[in-house]
Amino acid sequence: MAFAVWFTGLPGSGKTVIASRAANIIRQKGINVRILQLDEIRRVLTPAPKYTDDERDIVYASLAYMAKLLTECGTNVFIDATANRRRYRDAARKIIPQFAEVFIKCPLPVCMEREARRKAVFSPKNIYKKSAQAGATVPGVNVPYEEPLIPEIVIESDKTKPDEAASKAADAIMALFGEIHGNRNPD
Repeated sequence: MAFAVWFTGLPGSGKTVIASRAANIIRQKGINVRILQLDEIRRVLTPAPKYTDDERDIVYASLAYMAKLLTECGTNVFIDATANRRRYRDAARKIIPQFAEVFIKCPLPVCMEREARRKAVFSPKNIYKKSAQAGATVPGVNVPYEEPLIPEIVIESDKTKPDEAASKAADAIMALFGEIHGNRNPD
């Protein structure tokens, strides 16, 4: 069976960049990896997101289930999603036999600075600016972000350049899962 790895961290911590670059490293070794980027998937699941607890419960459960189905079909998966509550990631861990978390650790002020200047394709814009609005639900500001208790991999993205962080993540993932299973890229 294939594996699933959840890249979690605050918005702006570097999850998308590190997951994407780590996937490229693994693909260069002939291993197929599919990235489930929540900001892209959310456009289908909740085109006008409210970011309520109930909506997040449904979105993260759907994301975990998508990853489960893909791993059962032999596709390795990287999940790129904040998942501000531990229970969202723990639910995925319960249903996916080969599962790991990569915690992209980064101080909130650095995340805020990065998010203000990023040019992400799918991510909402000005997340932290919007946190000042009434009723805002920004993880780490207006709602809690629960760090993983025992993540398999920790990347301090404020102390590590993106390529180095991706290489560290890819090496650790390959070490965790040994002989990686799942679909191989065609030669």
